[in-house]
Amino acid sequence: MKKIKFVWGLLFICCNLWADELVIHSIPNEIVYTRHNNDFTVQVRLPGKDWKDLFEYNVSVDLDNPQPASMVQFDFSGKVEMKVRVNNGMIHQVNIRPAEKQIIPLIKNNTILFSLDKPVKLSLEVNGDRLHNLHIFANPLETEIPDPKDPDVIYFAPGLHKPKDLPGNAFRVSSGQTVYLAPGAVVRGKFACSHSENIRFLGRGIIEEPERGFELINCKNIEIEGITVINPMHYTVYGGQTDGLKIKNLKSFSCRGWSDGIDLMSCSNVEIDDVFMRNSDDCIAIYGHRWSFYGDVKNYDVKNSILWADVAHPINIGIHGDTKGNGNTIEQLNFSNIDILEHHEDDREFQGCMAFMVGDHNLVKDVVFENIRVESISEGRLFSARVLFNKKYNDAPGSGIENVIFRNIFYNGSDENESLIEGYNDKCKVKNVLFENIVINGKRIKSFEEGNIKIGEYTENVRLN
Repeated sequence: MKKIKFVWGLLFICCNLWADELVIHSIPNEIVYTRHNNDFTVQVRLPGKDWKDLFEYNVSVDLDNPQPASMVQFDFSGKVEMKVRVNNGMIHQVNIRPAEKQIIPLIKNNTILFSLDKPVKLSLEVNGDRLHNLHIFANPLETEIPDPKDPDVIYFAPGLHKPKDLPGNAFRVSSGQTVYLAPGAVVRGKFACSHSENIRFLGRGIIEEPERGFELINCKNIEIEGITVINPMHYTVYGGQTDGLKIKNLKSFSCRGWSDGIDLMSCSNVEIDDVFMRNSDDCIAIYGHRWSFYGDVKNYDVKNSILWADVAHPINIGIHGDTKGNGNTIEQLNFSNIDILEHHEDDREFQGCMAFMVGDHNLVKDVVFENIRVESISEGRLFSARVLFNKKYNDAPGSGIENVIFRNIFYNGSDENESLIEGYNDKCKVKNVLFENIVINGKRIKSFEEGNIKIGEYTENVRLN
């Protein structure tokens, strides 16, 4: 009998996975009139069913001149059809990015039609406008909804939530707790964890304009999944001396100074999967010691993600470390299957889509970038691997960069500034760097000159295959 029950249970799960299902998120009344963007009218449906309206959420993007863009999201399985009406102006051109998704829409007058057969995160851009675009987050169905009556669950139901008289507008979370933001929940306040462990943040809700989205200080085994963070004052995820961090299906927008995406200081054993980060500072930054956080850095797996740096770096590694000691070792970092939709940084000292800025006696080693697609560099460098002494942020130069692989890197666009691989002196070198299958504008480069890559001083064994 137990075996029969198991088989029927397995069949039920499989049928649910194959079935077409669509979940629309509710919107709190307080949000409807204050956060709506009217640039687009967006609808979604299961094939042959009635169209369902989505709420076009206003999100601010870009630091130099913040602009109102749009965002919609929903959950589904199977197949859905989407209809996007452009409310202001005529359609001359439509791009849906990442280009790797190969979504070609049908355009009828001022309406854009296309279908989706799997969860995806997209930017829909009309007439080349990337500042007033439509972000589409088509999430997978939720697989876990905790019981709101569970004493270890902090449950945010649909509606607007504000911390009442809490220091720093923070929701404090303790060890062993699960925080659930239901679809339609909007939270105005940060989630703070300190010296705690085994905490999970789940759901499809939104954290809106907090100081930080998640503040993780001296923690262990933290999970973040499914949540959207809109325009924090500073970081979306601020991690210090935390071991064991899993981030999945996180979406983020920011438009202020120092409003990085995921900044991790002396953190190890980190998995970042299927995130969308559009930030006006570094999207993902990996550091050693900074402020009150100490320790080496080890074992990162960053994959299946979309990074969009309106300012600064999509990926930045190594600038902060412990100069009172011997610096920090930052090692075993893997980046794979990533789409970079923008890199725009006018300060040459801080340029680089895939950037090593190694200072403060740090040694960075054993790093792999593989299957990375870069679609736009408005201003910046494709590669930057530098051991340096940045007087603004460093107290000493870095110790070195060793054992780096750039494999299957694809870039389409112009490249104003040359990539740079450069050490600091005879003792602080860049060593053992392999470039393999670097394709620029459809052509596999056969020399560093073809790829506009400068191999500077104090380098050793930098190769191109």
